[in-house]
Amino acid sequence: MSTISFAGQHETPVLNVEGLSLSYRLANGWRRVVQNLSLTLHSGEVVALVGESGSGKTTTAQAVIGLLPDNGRIDAGSIRLNGTEITHWSGRRLDAIRGKVMSLVPQDPGTSLNPVRTIGAQVGEILKLHGMRDRRERQERVLELLTRVGLSEPALRVHQYPHELSGGMKQRVLIAIAVALRPALIIADEPTSALDVTVQRRILDLLDELRQETGTGVLLVTHDLGVAADRADHIIVLQGGMVQEQGPARSLLASPQSAYARQLLGDAPSLRPAQPRSAPSLAPALLTVEGLRQQFNIGGRPFLAVDDVSFSIAAGTTHALVGESGSGKTTTARCVVGLQRPTAGEIEIGGTNLSDLSGEALRRFRRDVQLVYQNPFASLDPRQTIGEIVGEPLRNFERVSKGERIERVEGMLEQVGLPADSIGRTARALSGGQRQRVAIARALILQPRVLVLDEAVSALDVTVQAQILRLLEELQGQFGLTYLFVTHDLAVVRQIAHSVTVMQAGRAVESGAVLDVFAHPQAAYTRDLLAAIPGRGLAPAASFSTLYKRAAE
Repeated sequence: MSTISFAGQHETPVLNVEGLSLSYRLANGWRRVVQNLSLTLHSGEVVALVGESGSGKTTTAQAVIGLLPDNGRIDAGSIRLNGTEITHWSGRRLDAIRGKVMSLVPQDPGTSLNPVRTIGAQVGEILKLHGMRDRRERQERVLELLTRVGLSEPALRVHQYPHELSGGMKQRVLIAIAVALRPALIIADEPTSALDVTVQRRILDLLDELRQETGTGVLLVTHDLGVAADRADHIIVLQGGMVQEQGPARSLLASPQSAYARQLLGDAPSLRPAQPRSAPSLAPALLTVEGLRQQFNIGGRPFLAVDDVSFSIAAGTTHALVGESGSGKTTTARCVVGLQRPTAGEIEIGGTNLSDLSGEALRRFRRDVQLVYQNPFASLDPRQTIGEIVGEPLRNFERVSKGERIERVEGMLEQVGLPADSIGRTARALSGGQRQRVAIARALILQPRVLVLDEAVSALDVTVQAQILRLLEELQGQFGLTYLFVTHDLAVVRQIAHSVTVMQAGRAVESGAVLDVFAHPQAAYTRDLLAAIPGRGLAPAASFSTLYKRAAE
């Protein structure tokens, strides 16, 4: 068996991939998903693979670490780790170096940890597998690792289970496992895409610190050019399995040569030049929330999820509720659409107080306030056709003939930019962006006055996200819609919203016009959120705060 050494080999690349081509076996034969990809990664460097879902970036990462699915294969090319050819090593042979010489930080911290084993046992397992037999020594090293990755109260965490930790905490545990044996290479596959922006920044800062301390090379897989702009030394842009462009991060992003790289750069909300939206002049408030409180009983104890929150939305404008997970923004949105009755406070829409409504009156009211969920696939019935999904609200609220219903559904699908033949297809046959268009069409079919969008673009690639945001802006201009937009991403807020309320731990810490809040944030928490927007090192992102200040003046 070849021995891989990385001590004193700084001139030899940590990772060298040449002419890599990969395929998946499908029902109708083999399909090429990566074509002739080459990259070089040196000690202490970060190389970013950037592209949309289906571009081949995760498949490439899986091939490097030897974890291609059973229906995947390497058709051609070479993978060298510290100068040693590992392209066709068996899984058993690769097991000897996984964790020790190369490690993986996976995308979803919620599904990557064993739910029935403690955190301490899972971190300790990698140490035991690679020769640390002394139990006390392992326990000390586990505590050291959890402390190093910034996990609070590590002595407590070793005895806890994954469900007792937040998403950011779980991702820190995965990083602790990945760096436990000081590997030469860390493959970080969308390591922060499921996290709030401030947690994302802390995790990426942590990876940077560890990389600088140990000289580890990082292969960063991401769809977010803002993240790549902040963290990568070298960027490789993939589309459809083909390299569209690659080069030093700063020069590539300053002057992209390929049309696709320019599109990604233009669509990334954190990298777009700031263009403050002006609200319609003196529009009256359509939706008013006053002194909202929502209390739950958890384990026999009261928990105040929303505490004295107030804001109003002018007709035909977009108001954003911004905050991290647990800030109370989704609970507030659910109260607004009548899915929860608040403990205290008032919600008034178009002169109607929700607390005065019940039974049929409340049901009829809901046609005026519609909700679009975060996950378009989970919110669409997989057994129904798109026509049935979009037309279902008409069945519930209006007595119209089948012919009229089909006609209105076809018209609405056209309005949201879906092809006519999608009416007979199911959600499974559509892309993520198309599914979200279906969810928007379903919400609009009853011609509501208010649309509540709960993280409606956070699960989408940046180019698809940009398409949906443009669609929402067009629909608002066409129908005079009023939006309550729930998100954790201030980069999206600055693109779509007229006004904003920043929430933290159930309270509104700041509220006002986006122009004012972005130019002159008063709350420390708001300043933290603004500072966490990725891509701030590039000219477009760096100039947005200046532009807001100038506009505010």
